[in-house]
Amino acid sequence: MTDSTAQGYDIIGDVHGCATQLQALLAELGYQKASNTSEYRHPERQAIFVGDLIDRGDEQLQALQIVKDMVEAGSAKIVMGNHEFNALAYDTEWPVGSGQYLRPRSAKNAKQHAAFLAQVTGADRRRYLDWFTTIPLWLDLGGLRVVHACWHPDSIAAVEKHCGSSTPFRDIAHLVAATDKAHPLYQAIETLLKGPEISLVDRDQPEYHDKDGHPRANARIRWWHSEARTLRDIAEMGGNFTTPTGEPYPLLPELELSDRDHTYVYPPGVPVFYGHYWRQRPAQRLHDWTDYTACVDFSAVKGGALTAYRWSGETRIDPANYVPLVS
Repeated sequence: MTDSTAQGYDIIGDVHGCATQLQALLAELGYQKASNTSEYRHPERQAIFVGDLIDRGDEQLQALQIVKDMVEAGSAKIVMGNHEFNALAYDTEWPVGSGQYLRPRSAKNAKQHAAFLAQVTGADRRRYLDWFTTIPLWLDLGGLRVVHACWHPDSIAAVEKHCGSSTPFRDIAHLVAATDKAHPLYQAIETLLKGPEISLVDRDQPEYHDKDGHPRANARIRWWHSEARTLRDIAEMGGNFTTPTGEPYPLLPELELSDRDHTYVYPPGVPVFYGHYWRQRPAQRLHDWTDYTACVDFSAVKGGALTAYRWSGETRIDPANYVPLVS
């Protein structure tokens, strides 16, 4: 744990290859290029990136260059996103020489990585993939915490137990274990980087089709909602979800949660910042932020705006500190 009380941080949402938006946001936040370098620096503050630098956008290489230069110069910190993790698994043949990869090279997965694979090639790709292995899964900075998708102490403890580090993927054995559904590390990584889920079908609710038209039996858990008591409270079912037959998805019942479901709920305490959830503006309490949790992913690559939260030591989230202002 690092003491953060004397320093301000700007926590920046999922970049997804949007370098032009990133440069504009850094300028708005008061970061300038240091003399004779490509590194952006603020005289008093430090940026923190919540991961998902890659995939989808048109400026993958430039976005990576900006962030890597800042991290290596000390003007920024970063946590890993699920897209960086997926890129490592997609690239890793295992067993070596088998022609099989830790992330299968299916048409669906190839489509997800298409922008990264097309724009970041040769030695550049190898350099950035190697860099991804050095990125931590979470940051606990004393007065604030940062993770890509979900702050979950049990999952953090599992990573520390099996890997002894918040940066486990320097060791390929840990990457292999994290893609093995039978290994305890798998669920821990899924929770930290993709968020926990709750089964709907086990509670006699229908499947739904997500934003990409894929059928889903589970809903994401609104782990940031500390007052959640029922399935309706905790299931992330916003948006235009439909049942497999095309009707709007019905309002979920107020079924009581199990003790296990409650382990994911973040209690009042240290503010935590995260990305991953594709929010839309304007911000809504209990959807985008609570007193102790703040999402900074506002869909930069899909019509939204790359967004930061300016943290200056406050113990409760203030939505007025979003930049651009989203409330």
